[in-house]
Amino acid sequence: MKNFAKEFKEFIAKGNVMTMAVGIIIGGAFTAIINSLVADVIGPIIGLIIGGKDFSAMSFGIGDAQIMYGNFINAVITFLLTAIVLFFIVKAFNKFDELKKKEEPEEEAPAEPEPSDEAKLLIEIRDLLKK
Repeated sequence: MKNFAKEFKEFIAKGNVMTMAVGIIIGGAFTAIINSLVADVIGPIIGLIIGGKDFSAMSFGIGDAQIMYGNFINAVITFLLTAIVLFFIVKAFNKFDELKKKEEPEEEAPAEPEPSDEAKLLIEIRDLLKK
């Protein structure tokens, strides 16, 4: 049991696990923003375009069961709108990153170090021997 606890502690302490945890937390918060954008801003605009149709009321019954296919249609629409919004957000971030990279000066390759006095002497001797 001590080995398990030690291994688990090492696993949790690794940087990639902590980074993933932060990403999940940020993703959860970002999801709330995207859901609000879709439900409160884009959704009503789509509702105006399609004549205020509320799909959630659409259903049919089989025996005592009520199949609420309208909720499924709403979920699909919400998914597609969310995917479109995320596409444009990621596209904007990529464009910003591209512009940022263009503004940063490119690092020049480091110049070759000056040869030592001994190396200069050897080069001179080599050149004299060639002649």
